[in-house]
Amino acid sequence: MSELHPHPPVNFMDLAFRQAEAAFERNEVPIGAVLVDPATGEVLAADHNRVEELHDPTAHAEILVIRAVATSRQEKRLPFADLYVTLEPCPMCATAISFARLRRVIYGAPDPKGGGVESGPKLYALPTCHHRPQVIGGSGEERSAELLRRFFKARR
Repeated sequence: MSELHPHPPVNFMDLAFRQAEAAFERNEVPIGAVLVDPATGEVLAADHNRVEELHDPTAHAEILVIRAVATSRQEKRLPFADLYVTLEPCPMCATAISFARLRRVIYGAPDPKGGGVESGPKLYALPTCHHRPQVIGGSGEERSAELLRRFFKARR
């Protein structure tokens, strides 16, 4: 007899996309992020870009979720956590991810112009990088690309 699960598994990338859609509605670049404890399946933090709202160029979704969890746990390193984000992290966020020692980064679309993980400077490939999380790209790539296209088309 198989065990019944009281709750279906959570699609963490879908939660990140919900955050990105909330950003879109708030006239923020539509990028969402979710930080998860994969051992428990607990969503530790979820947010979206808030650069315009906070007048803060560092208020990217990835930075906000890392800050929220690190602050609440009073820990600067989160080696147990996985990050789901709708767009390849920029160099600033890729560095913060490395400094926080995140276990894994799962992202939607690549960012050939502004990415820092598998595009651009490829920070995790540099010999000076002290921590290299596992990186999985292309999870919801078309959905992410379409949301970004719609956002920037509406602003032209």
